[in-house]
Amino acid sequence: MNRVHNFSAGPAALPAAVLQQVQQELLEWQGQGASVMEVSHRGKPFVEAAANAEQDLRDLLAIPDNYKVLFLQGGATSQFSAIPLNLLHRGGKADYALTGHWGKKAIADAKRFVDVNIVCDTSEEGFKSVPQASDWSLSEDAAYLHVTPNETIAGVEFDWLPACDAPICADLSSTILSREINVADYGIIYAGAQKNIGPAGITIVIVRDDLVGQCSPAAPRLFDYSVMAESDSMSNTPPTFAWYLAGLVFKWLKSEGGVAAMEAKNIAKAEKLYGFIDESDGYYSNPVTANSRSRMNVPFLLHNSDLDAEFLAQAERASLHALKGHRSVGGMRASIYNAVDMSSVDALIEFMRTFKSQN
Repeated sequence: MNRVHNFSAGPAALPAAVLQQVQQELLEWQGQGASVMEVSHRGKPFVEAAANAEQDLRDLLAIPDNYKVLFLQGGATSQFSAIPLNLLHRGGKADYALTGHWGKKAIADAKRFVDVNIVCDTSEEGFKSVPQASDWSLSEDAAYLHVTPNETIAGVEFDWLPACDAPICADLSSTILSREINVADYGIIYAGAQKNIGPAGITIVIVRDDLVGQCSPAAPRLFDYSVMAESDSMSNTPPTFAWYLAGLVFKWLKSEGGVAAMEAKNIAKAEKLYGFIDESDGYYSNPVTANSRSRMNVPFLLHNSDLDAEFLAQAERASLHALKGHRSVGGMRASIYNAVDMSSVDALIEFMRTFKSQN
């Protein structure tokens, strides 16, 4: 078996220990004589596994009792519509921070349902920084504020929230479980699984109780948070394999010391990689303002873009996988999520050093 150093932005690397457990349990899960993919989602074994997964996530994030935790389908992008539909009762205006491509997509969907006020917009500069909170143009009557604290494509991140009376809704797809947060600072947190939680196919929504129960009557039933909360996320058949595997990742995170320990590792990985890029005498560069750099997604450019194709080809031969930057920005990108070990960062840096010396 030849496992690569996986820098994919998503679906992303999963912990090897978790994959090995899945391998062992794949044909027969918990003495059922069948795979977890073959048993009823309403049977006692799976219902218990789902409940355990929720409790482990609550423990990891210290989620208060007055928040529902939903395991949904449709990807994080489905929440671009679900959030305004569930919060329309608060008013017809919503504030949105435009700090990257995913925030831009969230705004496009929200405009179908609410009047969007863009509180900050860094698109003209190419999404290279995040304005300080005092420069945000917040509304006094917004139903909510939507933020994307980490933008995977541009590699822009901010770890603070503005003072705001409206509930804050955050797309934490690429940062959830990678750093400590105070869940009580948010009205809604949502995250696609395929970066720090598990395989693609499941989306976590953490929503405060007072924001549940007044969804627009025009919304599809499965977009109504109250419908999913009342059915324990099983109003229809859930993605059972993805839910099961997410639960294993939560247990792995606990065994590794929890979110605080993971954050320390992520800081070390990011500092080492950015440090090498910054000290490469301009051969490599990161376009993001230093105080807005992402810990999870590190884009970088070569001094000569004509070398990009050769860099990527040699990287693949060196078992360094998925380093090509997003098609909208080009260059390279290394996503260093929780399951990416420091050894992979070291291997990437050594390759980059060698490539520089030879080209």
